Amino acid sequence: MQIVEERDQRAFGFDLLDPTKLIPEEAVPVKLIGKMTLNRNPDNFFAETEQVAFHPGHVVPGIDFTDDPLLQGRLFSYTDTQISRLGGPNFHEIPINRPVCPFANLQRDAMHRQAIDVGQASYEPNSLNGGWPRETGPAATEGGFDSYSEMVEGAKTRVRSGSFSDHFSQAALFYRSVTDVERRHIRDAYVFELGKVTKPAIRARVVNEILARVDTALATEVAERLGLPPPAGEPAIVALPPSPALSLLARGKLSVRARKVALIATPGADTRLIERVRRALTDARAVPVLVAPTLAPVGGLEPHATLVGMPSVMFDAVFICGGDGDGRDLVHSSDARHFVQEAFKHLKAIAAIGSGRQLLGAAHLPEHADGVCVGHAADLDQVLAKFFDTLSEHRVWSRESLAEGVPA
Repeated sequence: MQIVEERDQRAFGFDLLDPTKLIPEEAVPVKLIGKMTLNRNPDNFFAETEQVAFHPGHVVPGIDFTDDPLLQGRLFSYTDTQISRLGGPNFHEIPINRPVCPFANLQRDAMHRQAIDVGQASYEPNSLNGGWPRETGPAATEGGFDSYSEMVEGAKTRVRSGSFSDHFSQAALFYRSVTDVERRHIRDAYVFELGKVTKPAIRARVVNEILARVDTALATEVAERLGLPPPAGEPAIVALPPSPALSLLARGKLSVRARKVALIATPGADTRLIERVRRALTDARAVPVLVAPTLAPVGGLEPHATLVGMPSVMFDAVFICGGDGDGRDLVHSSDARHFVQEAFKHLKAIAAIGSGRQLLGAAHLPEHADGVCVGHAADLDQVLAKFFDTLSEHRVWSRESLAEGVPA
């Protein structure tokens, strides 16, 4: 959560009510106020996920609504959407949408009503049910909802505020805040997507009227790769300094926790080695998955998936468990070769032990490349240490130019 005093709402050079803007974390640090833990997966996806009725109006006492026009529109449209999407106004009675703490309201009847209300009155004040139901009083006295007391003045008009007309300064801030690797990916993404646009005039407008207002170098490279003349627009003026918090890569190494690692093996692999690797990954809270050419047991170990059924794009890294025996089964498997080539091209950490190294050679992948960890079974501890260090970076960005030559 970022907390701003009301008196400082105009101190950042943009309108806080503009939903396209963010406050840099360097200007207002994020404060952690709690933690939500996913403790299980849904038992039934439709009942527990598809029928969830999110709504910005579902708040607890102590929270009120700003004059953000998008929020004000959503306060109406979400109710309207859930009525049509979930079959009526009683969508809050579907089990997944029921409040944890029971509450009463003045709603009665309508489609799909589940509650059985008793009593003659559905209004207040009343003298028929002993004054019940009755609205809970304000938060300060009884804990109910209460609107924030603020002064409101001005002319009511149907226009967009001029403070919402800044469309480029934060896009420029974002582009200047990320690393060179991320900027390269942004440029590649624009070239890829605009290359699918069939109208040349639209491609030119995106470059000249949008990208040129964000960053000259960005617009120039995209224009060149699309066969367009250099842009003439001027980039936006950014008053705020770069915000490293906007970058995913500037934060440094991450944990290997929850990273999914493919353990590639064949029936001739060293099962003791596989178990050591699996145990090391599990202890580090990573997720090892045994993958093999077939689902036949690997020395008594049951594979979780096949190389074809669960390709490398499903994993964060690859560990080829060959042991010191013969690795011909993997070398002669085109699926195995494609698996590691694809992982190499996607800049993922790769480790190979013993005969598993033969697969790298068969796939024409250099053992000396960044992010590739190799060794013999006796070197497992050192290989694991290097592998974990590489995996904590998530991707091996320094390998990008080398990976471009891999036909995967």
